[in-house]
Amino acid sequence: MADARVPVWLDCDPGHDDTFAILLAAYHPAIRILGVSTVFGNAALEKTTLNASSILTAIGKAHEIPVYVGASHALYRPAMHAPTDIHGESGLDGTELLPKPLVPAITTMSAIDAAAAALKAEAPGTAWVVATGAFTNAAALFLAHPDLVGHVRGLSLMGGAIGGGFTRAVMGNVDGVPRIGNWTQFAEFNVLADPEAAASIFGTAALAAKTTLIPLDVTHLVLTTHEVRDLLLYGPSGPREGEGKTTLRVMLVELLMFFAKTYSDVFGITDGPPLHDPLAVAAVLTGAGDRHEIPFCDFDPSAGPGLPQRERYDVTVVTEGTYEDAQAGARTGQIMAKLLPPGEEGVRIPRNLDIPLFWKVLEECVSRADAANAASL
Repeated sequence: MADARVPVWLDCDPGHDDTFAILLAAYHPAIRILGVSTVFGNAALEKTTLNASSILTAIGKAHEIPVYVGASHALYRPAMHAPTDIHGESGLDGTELLPKPLVPAITTMSAIDAAAAALKAEAPGTAWVVATGAFTNAAALFLAHPDLVGHVRGLSLMGGAIGGGFTRAVMGNVDGVPRIGNWTQFAEFNVLADPEAAASIFGTAALAAKTTLIPLDVTHLVLTTHEVRDLLLYGPSGPREGEGKTTLRVMLVELLMFFAKTYSDVFGITDGPPLHDPLAVAAVLTGAGDRHEIPFCDFDPSAGPGLPQRERYDVTVVTEGTYEDAQAGARTGQIMAKLLPPGEEGVRIPRNLDIPLFWKVLEECVSRADAANAASL
């Protein structure tokens, strides 16, 4: 019988929220992860690569999922790394429970070549690329292998911010200044880290038509509240049962607690940190059927009477200016999304999703990882 799971290549820069993207991709029953590639971003490349291998070790997948080393800097710019007050010095500060990698990253083949080979080995129209860090590797992949644009089913990206009331999410502020982005007033980190990579993806019509973008406007709806952290720590039975508080669960919640403090201190978001990256993984389940799909809302629920219309967007990126210009107030890295007429193809930018179901599914993946770790003892 043919494997009906969705093949996924995951490109990431772990990163606290990338941890949960890897977990979801590795243990969702409808996803088959082909490989992981790393990119600069939340920390320098050598740290994000080490973190990816450590996460796979922690969840019992080190021997099953290969890690490849990707780009250390943007296509045409120097590397930009997140400040240590967000992810810490290592990129994954906040816990002493993260294990040393059992399997090191593969260095005998480039991440781009490995991803291309894995994706081309899948049937046409089935595989997804998911990028949760800077878009550098994703853009380089399709620039080096343009035939993949027609071969893959889709590209799912976490990045950018729309603003203007696109959703009801609280976007946060810094020094009393409300902002759209999370790095500057206008720009989200992943796009600003390599705006030319983002522009390359959105400027390729055939690729844009297969792209799902999960912006801060959506991720800031999905906050890891105290209730969510308890769910992940104890499982659905709750703390009174005294079950579920495994080493893995403690590690995951310790990472979330560190992330929660940084988001509160830096952005003033006190209800819990948004869990950005796993939403880009969840988006590949669109069309997977009622049993596995985590529904996303692709239309404006306030648009008025009548049947909801599927929304698609023409997305452009401000590439003018340096990182320093952006910090000084330039709009470098800002994305603009223009709603296209009904029926036209463009970038999919959801406005919402089934958040309770997302948390339920994520906890189930933690339970599967726990069971795999227990079975290996």
